[in-house]
Amino acid sequence: MELASGGRQRATSLPLVLVLTSISFFMVALDALVVVTALPAIHRSVGGSIATLEWAVNAYTLTFAAGIITAAALGDRLGRRRVYVAGLLLFTVASAACALAPNSALLITARAVQGLGAAAVTPLALTILASTFPAERRGAIVGIFGGIGGLAVAGGPLVGGVVVEGLDWHWIFWINVPIGLAAALGSALFLPESRSPAGRLDLPAVPLVAGGAAAIAWALVRVGGSGWSDPAALGAFAAGIVLLTGFVLRERRAAEPMLPLRLFRVRAFTAANLTGFFMSGAIFSAAFLTAQYFQLGLGYSPMETGLRLLPWTATPMLVAPLAGALADRIGSRPLLVTGLLLQAGGLAWVAALASTADTSYARWVVPLIIAGIGISMTVPTVPTAALGAVPAGDVGRASGVNNTLQRFGAAFGIAVVSAVFAANGHFGSAASFTSGYRPAMVVSAGISLLGAAAAAAIGRRRPVPEPAAVPVSAAKERVAGAVPATVNSGADPS
Repeated sequence: MELASGGRQRATSLPLVLVLTSISFFMVALDALVVVTALPAIHRSVGGSIATLEWAVNAYTLTFAAGIITAAALGDRLGRRRVYVAGLLLFTVASAACALAPNSALLITARAVQGLGAAAVTPLALTILASTFPAERRGAIVGIFGGIGGLAVAGGPLVGGVVVEGLDWHWIFWINVPIGLAAALGSALFLPESRSPAGRLDLPAVPLVAGGAAAIAWALVRVGGSGWSDPAALGAFAAGIVLLTGFVLRERRAAEPMLPLRLFRVRAFTAANLTGFFMSGAIFSAAFLTAQYFQLGLGYSPMETGLRLLPWTATPMLVAPLAGALADRIGSRPLLVTGLLLQAGGLAWVAALASTADTSYARWVVPLIIAGIGISMTVPTVPTAALGAVPAGDVGRASGVNNTLQRFGAAFGIAVVSAVFAANGHFGSAASFTSGYRPAMVVSAGISLLGAAAAAAIGRRRPVPEPAAVPVSAAKERVAGAVPATVNSGADPS
């Protein structure tokens, strides 16, 4: 079937599309936290202080957040598969550079380049899925996809611990090379190409949104270590706000905006993105702290820590696909509200356990499972709610916004809980670490409650059938204004 853009749609195996995009997404999502448990080993190998090497985590997050909206816009114009494959190759080359880095400065630089590759892979993988599968199957498919992402984020510390103890820290990065090359080749051969109707890339908007996103992400990372009174962080916040304000003003006047601001007039879209922001903040902050607490507070090794977190991290494999399918039937709001409340309850229970002298592991299993079920219900459902609230032609940009805000949410959550931790404890001993961990985890639970409140504002879903395929000739007439365009939105626009 010929596309309105003038290309040709190849015959595509839908399961193969899911497999290829899921492998790539798992790889880039895993790298967000896989380095955490390897930092001491990396420190011994390439030098630099632990505080400096934490930028091996932060640099990835910063460029990841800064590049998503631009990558999504490039995919809409140049072809989503083309930009997606380019991002995969960039991520793969940067992974090899990380493994070969002789010092901490080059390692951090290579991690920043990795983040740029991930910024192209993540939103476009989701957009390719959403544009390939029919609407009635989209929730289940995105559910599987989101569950893989949740598993990658929560399982990062486990994978890092196993690789460091069983092989060497370099293999955290080397393992990406064959997987990335195979995924890029398979994607180039078998994924369908798609794009939005042809138009100009709004070039003046690119440095505004990328610079603003980078400044705010850097500031959030900075305050996690130096506090909210740091002048450099406050200056970066101010610069980021000025740049993003310029971006908004530019998009209001642009004939072909990179990000149509009308999307935010849809209540379900705005609420879904706020939910994703707080959801990601709660998940990342809790995983970041708990992986360290099990080692520094309870005395487990990195691999033992990962294994004991499995009741929390393994639930997405079982629950997320079911949650995605259920979202197709009952809508996103009940799953999001329930899931975030469960996550808040589980994290609060974990905080309460940390305040007692009894450190028996068996007491942690039930709250970890409850928090894991909550994560599994929310991670796949947030993108389903956000993408289902916009017309089909805006799916790429909507995916970019959703992923960007989730990255900001992660940086925000880690920054907030790190500040709370620093105000109440430190790394000097198990007791001092526990003193900071308890109140910080209460804050993580509170962030999850904010997500539940945002999710309550998502309207009821109104299922709308996919529009009939339009021949190329009719599509050209539509572009010329002869055929009125159909807006396909599956959510309450109020």
